[in-house]
Amino acid sequence: MRMNLDYASSTPLPSEVKAAMAAALEGLGNPSSIHADGRRAKQQLEAARGQVARLINAKPEEIFFTSCGTESNNWALRGLLAANKRKGNHLVISAIEHPSISLAARRLEGEGAARVTVLPVDRDGFVSPSDLKAALTPETVLVSVMLGNGEVGTIEPIKDLAAIAHEHGALFHTDAIAAVGHAPVDVKALGVDALSLAANQFYGPPGAAALFVRDGVRILPLLEGGGQEHGGRSGTEALPAIVGMAAAARYQISNARLISDIALLRDRLRDGLKERIEGIRFNGSWTSRLPHNLHVCVDGVSSESLVLGLDQAGIAAGLGSACNSKAMRPSHVLKAMGLSDEEASGALVLTIGAPTTDEEIDRALEAIPTVVQKLRNVTALTTRR
Repeated sequence: MRMNLDYASSTPLPSEVKAAMAAALEGLGNPSSIHADGRRAKQQLEAARGQVARLINAKPEEIFFTSCGTESNNWALRGLLAANKRKGNHLVISAIEHPSISLAARRLEGEGAARVTVLPVDRDGFVSPSDLKAALTPETVLVSVMLGNGEVGTIEPIKDLAAIAHEHGALFHTDAIAAVGHAPVDVKALGVDALSLAANQFYGPPGAAALFVRDGVRILPLLEGGGQEHGGRSGTEALPAIVGMAAAARYQISNARLISDIALLRDRLRDGLKERIEGIRFNGSWTSRLPHNLHVCVDGVSSESLVLGLDQAGIAAGLGSACNSKAMRPSHVLKAMGLSDEEASGALVLTIGAPTTDEEIDRALEAIPTVVQKLRNVTALTTRR
């Protein structure tokens, strides 16, 4: 039986999520229609909005549904900058943001719509509050720093960073896609103005995501059209996927204890690998970390061969990422953290989830060292030749 240690790429759908989506597919009314089917669909939509809001302690009217996390992140940057351009056009991001933030910022800069400052991170992947304070200017409109890094697991000091931004009159957005569902997320406690989340990261379906925008914060639409989502995001809502997102939110709320249980399994995996594999390094903070995430670099092997070797052994793991899956280039996250190309080789992301069992951790602790040793043996033979 195959084992999933790649919950960072997507998460499986629990039975209750599948059931909720199947029921929603039976109706398929348009929430914008005024007849009975439309009104029923509208009720489902607004009930889902309230459930997703509850997951992050927001108001229902602060939740805008989108198609994916990438759309939410792009909309946050473009919409918040455009709505507040009278203040200026300065945008601040960190060096470890997801491409849906970093590439969107680069595009905005290329269009002349933004002047972008990129904040460095330390060896653990932390953004320094003092670096943010030094970067802010009277023209700073927006700061966007992710809550939890899906690659190395570090959770940023968002509450402190948002407070600094607000002291200088700037808005604060956080990409919480890797964190929501895996760690407690409370928009009020964090003090953020906008936050992105995606259903497929917390046991919901792909095709449903959301952007939280704090009440009173102005944001311009990314998509023009029929004015759905209270005029914020035009386009007919994907109701079955949104209902699935709401069911996943209920699943997370009712299973909050899983966060601590998963962290214990993750730590057992970490300790076991440390005992069994020489030349293994663990990356990211251990004092402020996503509970389900383990990022390692293994000497003497490449990331690609390690992931493929584990795949052959029946284990799905994340390319973590000395290279990404589409281009053979060093991970921008590891580079930003100061790792050399050699140090970043053999990078692997292992992420676990609610279905992960003690028995699977035992199997992983047998299989991963075996695969590593086989790959090292092949490398040694090749070198001798």
